[in-house]
Parts: sequence; structure tokens; C-alpha cells
Amino acid sequence: MFDSKKELLDNIRLGESSFLELKEVRFAGSKIRGPTRDSLADELAAFANSRGGVCLLGVEDQSRQIVGIPFDRLDDVMVWLRQLCTDSIKPPVIPVIERLLLPTEAGDEAAVIKVEIPPSLWVHRSPGGYLHRVADEKRPMSPEYLARLIQHRSQSGIVRFDEQTVSGVRVDALSEALWERFRTPRSVDAKDDFLSKLRLARVGADGVLRPTVAGILMATDDPRRWLPNAFVQAVAYRGTQVRSSTSADPYQLDAADLSGPLDAQVRDACSFVAKNMRVAAFKDVGRIDRPAFDMTAVFEAMVNAVAHRDYSIHGSKIRLRLFADRLELYSPGRLPNTMTIENLPYLQSSRYEVLTSLLAKCAVPDGIPGLRTDRRTLMDRRGEGVRMVLDNSQRLAGRKPEYRMIGDEELLLTIFAPGERTEEGVSGG
Repeated sequence: MFDSKKELLDNIRLGESSFLELKEVRFAGSKIRGPTRDSLADELAAFANSRGGVCLLGVEDQSRQIVGIPFDRLDDVMVWLRQLCTDSIKPPVIPVIERLLLPTEAGDEAAVIKVEIPPSLWVHRSPGGYLHRVADEKRPMSPEYLARLIQHRSQSGIVRFDEQTVSGVRVDALSEALWERFRTPRSVDAKDDFLSKLRLARVGADGVLRPTVAGILMATDDPRRWLPNAFVQAVAYRGTQVRSSTSADPYQLDAADLSGPLDAQVRDACSFVAKNMRVAAFKDVGRIDRPAFDMTAVFEAMVNAVAHRDYSIHGSKIRLRLFADRLELYSPGRLPNTMTIENLPYLQSSRYEVLTSLLAKCAVPDGIPGLRTDRRTLMDRRGEGVRMVLDNSQRLAGRKPEYRMIGDEELLLTIFAPGERTEEGVSGG
């Protein structure tokens, strides 16, 4: 939309419309003072709920003058934009963002940011509620209009978050070695067709083939370049609590940010646990080494975490916390669809169809210490992962792991380590 500078300048002169919003960007010290985060989120969501549109940052809306954005603040504005698109709009919108130089009245050129929002298959809620674009304004939807819109879009087909394209990224960002591993002897398609069929890439609203979220997660060496929250933050603690540290007695034994494609994140997280967990030695009949955690259960828990966490929540990563008496695994996002804590061991539901399909094609990584599985791929679609986490861990520790929600946005799994050995058996952890 407004693809040439001439077309864009002509529309700026005509003023705001159903497809164009103009915003001056104002700063107060190091912070963006205007437009406010909530008001801009409302404008972008209204475009997505209507027929799409362009918000041009760096143009004063009343005078239609190009005032620009300082060159040294462009990166700050871009980060701010990405955050509000994922944090303040539900479900998130993925805009096409472009930096441009446009002529000012003084005859020089100023930097502006063009934010193009395609019409969405979702209905988006922003801080102002459910809004849509009416002429040059955003307006609340009536309950009747909202109901009709939801019905219409639900019948039009849904593009899940993992299938959405990542704006501004070319398909060459995908590693050939990582996407080629999904080929079979029957896969004879050329690169672009192959990537499209696997949904590692898709043609975006701008007509360009771009990586999808699933493509970034499974076929790049460091997904954090484009999805900053797509990693596992792992920390091993000395005792049973987080406490203040001194140089003589550090409370952290080890810490690492684990990135890479999702199968590598699973492998490295399991290796982190195996490296840092306690291993107790018993001499009931010879020497018996008993690990604190069943590594097959840890493996299943990590696969579930990377497959089902909500990648649309900006700034929320998987957090792995290892204590002397327990392992804590925090996974961002609510449970998908109709899942509850109570039915987790019995039902199977997926937040992402493409991502789970790719993981079902992805070989179990080599070199995971203590892993005992007859599976060849990370996911087998049988829905037995949660049951294995519960049963294997209880068999080892004598205590059942616990799943619980932290607020509405994070799932916490706690796996307990075995307690001290007694004559009767294993005491509480």
C-alpha cells in the first residue's frame, strides 16, 4: 500500500483516511512521549480489524508536515513498535515496517517510519477494546458488528502465529543445512516451493516470500535475531532458594542462555540439567548412583515447553531453574484451547500445527545424557509426554511433579528430587 514515494507523498497531502494515519513522534529525554503506546496500539489494531492501512510515523497530522525522526532514535522507535505490536495487541499483529527518507518543506530529507498493517484473519483487541477504522478515525465496534466480524473471519480460515511471516526478513536468512534436513527421498521441489509447502516460508502481504515464525524457530542458527524471546534461560542454584550472592560463596553454580533451533534448545537444556544436578551414591548392594532427575522426564518436559509455549508474548522466555531439591520449568503462555491443569495428562492439544509437525519430523538429538527413549523424533503425536514426566519422576523421587499456572500467562512445572534414603525407602523431597 502506497508503494512509491510519490503515491505516499500525494496521500500525505490529502490527509488521513480509511487507509492512512499520520503521527508525529515526540521524545522526552530517552523516552518516547508521543504517541502513547496504547493510542498507537489502538490505531494499528483498528487497521487490522478493517481493510488494513498505513501508519506513518514522523508526520504531523494537522499540518501534514514531514517533521521526521532523529536518525539516532530510529532503532529505539523500531524496538518500541515491535514491543507494542506483540504486548499491547491480542493476538499480536505483525506489521511490515520500513524506514524512508521523505522531503521536508525546507528542501532537505527527514527519516520517517512506515508501518503497514495488512487486513487480518483475526479479530484483535487493543487497550481501547475492539476497534475498527471508520473514515479517518478508530471507533469501537458494536456488539453486533463484533459478533458478525468474528463469525466471518472464523469461516475465512486462520493463520496461526507460527505461520505468520516475519516482516523485513528475507528467505535467505534460513539456514540451508537446517531446512534441508526435513527433505525426504520424495522431496524433489525447488527451494522456494519446498519451504512454502513445509510452511517454513510464506508469501507475505507485500508479495515477497518471507520466513515464517516456525521457519525462524526451526531453521536459523539463532532465532533471537528476529524473535528476541525465543530461547531458554537456564540457571543452576547452589541450594534450595534464590539468595544474595558473595564472591566467596556464589549462589549460582551455572547459568546459560540456550538458543539455536528448537531441537538444539532441547538438547542443550537437557545437557545443562545433567551437568548440574546432584547425583547421590548409595551402597545398598555395591555402589548405586541415583540422579536427582529422570532425564527422559526432563527431555519430555523440554520438548513440550518449546513446542507449546506462546512465542507471541514479547520478552517472555522459557526459564529453567535447577535447585538442590527441585527443577522448575516456566513456560510462557496460557494453556492452549480447552486444556486445563487437570486434563493435561489425558488430552492432547496444540497451539501450533506447523511447529509440532516440524518437530515430529526432527530427529531426537544425539548426546543427551541418561535419555532412554525408543522414539526417533522429538514428537510422536501420541500425547504421552506429560504422563511420562509425571510417572517417571514420581517413580524416581517418590513424589509427583506439579503443574500450575502463574497468573494467566505462565505455566510452571516443578519436578522434585529424591529425598534422603531411609530404611523404609525414599523420604519426601
